[in-house]
Amino acid sequence: MNAYILAARPKTLPAAIVPVWVGVVLAYYLQGSWSLSLAVYTVMGSIWIQIATNFFNDAIDSDKGADTDARIGPVRATASGQLSRRSVYVAACVCLLVAAAFGAPLIAARGWPLLVIGLPSFYFSYGYTGGPWPLAYKGLGEVFVVLFFGVVAVTGTVFVQTGVWHSEAVIVGFAIGCLSAVLISINNLRDEVEDRSNSKNTLAVQWGRRRALLLLYGMNLAAYGCACVLFFPLVGLEILYFLPAALLGVVIMRLVSVTAPSAAYNKFLALAAVQLVLFGAGLSVIAL
Repeated sequence: MNAYILAARPKTLPAAIVPVWVGVVLAYYLQGSWSLSLAVYTVMGSIWIQIATNFFNDAIDSDKGADTDARIGPVRATASGQLSRRSVYVAACVCLLVAAAFGAPLIAARGWPLLVIGLPSFYFSYGYTGGPWPLAYKGLGEVFVVLFFGVVAVTGTVFVQTGVWHSEAVIVGFAIGCLSAVLISINNLRDEVEDRSNSKNTLAVQWGRRRALLLLYGMNLAAYGCACVLFFPLVGLEILYFLPAALLGVVIMRLVSVTAPSAAYNKFLALAAVQLVLFGAGLSVIAL
């Protein structure tokens, strides 16, 4: 069981939970009400898709030789021999079935638009690292996260809650996606040497450390820029509720900038997850 928990990567779950949490809060901000049952179905579907993605990633990276003995990141269950490739694939498929079960009530409530969101999300849980065009191996990891763990997740959640597509959800979704993608960028900066040797062409590999760091800075700044655009005209100085997250973002960028790739980056990833949660908390305080 511990090996399955390891492969599920529970520390990544804020990237699945925060977009739904923020989407529900935004829906309440926009219409003054929200549905607990729809929120639960949405967050559970998101969590199980995230876990399935992590299982697929664990097995596929092992297949491709991307997780080696030189790895400085956390131990991977398949590559370390704790789980067989087949068992991890089966676990991923079971997770997708569970996600589909939670998605069924959402489709019943809001119809075919949820299929348009859900089916690509299901495919890319595998296609992020697998299939004929694996996004993570083509330098598209950050783009994928911004879109699916940001814009799609938040706008989809708001639509589930309200039955209406809101432009505000796109702005908030982009901000959440950028802060979620910060985790991917830190991960890729840590693994740049190993990834280069295994033809995993992340943006850190393609662009080099300097430009990858600029991307990291840019995504952090974009998130807070979106918050200012969306909320400053409405709440004025209450925008300062984002200050704890912003200050932590500055600390993270500084630490990554001055630290050579090492196991220390695992702590920076944890801090980036905290930043995402703090950003969601700041948004919630303003909206509620």
